[in-house]
Amino acid sequence: MQELRRTDEDHLVTASEETVTGRALVEAGSPVAGSMSRAAATVVFEPEAAAVQVDARFAASLRVVAGDAAALSVSRERVRVGAALAFAVEYAATLHRNGRPVRSDGWFDPRTGNRPVAAEVTETVVAAARRSTDERRVRHLGYLLAEAAVSPDVDADLVGRALRSAESLSWRQLALLAGVGRRDRAPLPMAPLEDDPRAWTAWGAREDVADLQRSGLLDPPIAQPRAGSVLPRLRMADLRLTRRGVLVHRLLVLDLLHEDAVTAGLADLGLPRS
Repeated sequence: MQELRRTDEDHLVTASEETVTGRALVEAGSPVAGSMSRAAATVVFEPEAAAVQVDARFAASLRVVAGDAAALSVSRERVRVGAALAFAVEYAATLHRNGRPVRSDGWFDPRTGNRPVAAEVTETVVAAARRSTDERRVRHLGYLLAEAAVSPDVDADLVGRALRSAESLSWRQLALLAGVGRRDRAPLPMAPLEDDPRAWTAWGAREDVADLQRSGLLDPPIAQPRAGSVLPRLRMADLRLTRRGVLVHRLLVLDLLHEDAVTAGLADLGLPRS
């Protein structure tokens, strides 16, 4: 007998029908993820025909959420969700190839009266992807799914915290975090940042840096001058990721954020790369 599954509309569909609609959802991500969407759909829904592999439990969690999201009626939201799942597969395949196994601490296991943690986290990330009108962010939301699945030192609450922090950040702020995170490999400019640049773009970028400091993602915190004192000018080279910044940087895999984005963020500040 063919396996049946109850949908949100409270009717039964066959497993084969769910596979068709879920696969179409992943393939719909091609405007953002390109041809990789079709390859990712093969990995998830037809692994025996795929050129690369991911852990079967991870693939199963993506199949479920793809099937659940297949009924999305807003076409651009379908694109973003499909792309996020495709990017999750892309990075998971890299982790699998590099010998990083998925966690074995119950992340994928059903819980009494509740779904697996992996299912809850995946649904949360998919919801964030739907909201991401700046679609450059979708790649790193997908990466977060794969990174969390191989990180037993990070629980669901920490993943949620990182995701909430990331959703509050602009693309340029993510790029600046990425630049600070790779500062040991690619030194940051030594020139001081202007406190109140005249150009609007430079002013906005400088505010982005200040907001990263205020939100506790970058050290040093914004210093308050004492009466009559003059504070030294902040340089990008002075900045470090805080513990909170490390969490966001790690789970969104900002090490892989395109170098062009970091360069553009620094250019908005009016600073050359060292």
